[in-house]
Amino acid sequence: MDIVIPLFKHFEPLDAIGPYELLANVPDARVRFVAPEPGRIVDVLGALRVDVPTRFSEVDSCDVLLVPGGAGARQMLDNTEFVDWVRRMHETTRFTASVCTGALILGKAGLLKGLTVTTHWLAMDDLETFGATYTAERVVRNGKVFTSAGVSAGIDLALGLCALLSDELTARAIQLYTEYDPHPPYDSGSLATATPEVVARARELAGRG
Repeated sequence: MDIVIPLFKHFEPLDAIGPYELLANVPDARVRFVAPEPGRIVDVLGALRVDVPTRFSEVDSCDVLLVPGGAGARQMLDNTEFVDWVRRMHETTRFTASVCTGALILGKAGLLKGLTVTTHWLAMDDLETFGATYTAERVVRNGKVFTSAGVSAGIDLALGLCALLSDELTARAIQLYTEYDPHPPYDSGSLATATPEVVARARELAGRG
């Protein structure tokens, strides 16, 4: 079972590493990272450096394609070769998924037109320019297309994929092994629960204040 996660300059680290942690524990699964060019890819926060040996164009097919987001995802929208590759890969995948603003890349590839999907709340308006309808759900499935909300939501998406790629018992065991049992100290994880002050501060931290 071949699972491919493309990385690019300024990717959001948890978008990729969170799902990788879970999916790599699926029996008989192989998770591979690919990149625009072989070499070291630096995340959006600047301290995580991942050595990726494989160019995305070297991969012709996979069972699961999972596209992360981050500031770099917006830059990749202008990479026609990459967007075309995502479109071609989708033709033969079992599942195609995005985390956070990775949904914009799926949208650019024409995979979300007419669908109700999700992404990071800061990108909801951008998402709809690709003919999709935004919903604040954490994970949304449309056939073989999965989208998840921002950053940490990719873990929920990946856990659901674990069940589909193996079985529910295995997915539950992976959840236990990773001790994924969140009990956050604050109830500000979505626009539905965050105060206006929290939203404003989040925009400032994202560089959109």
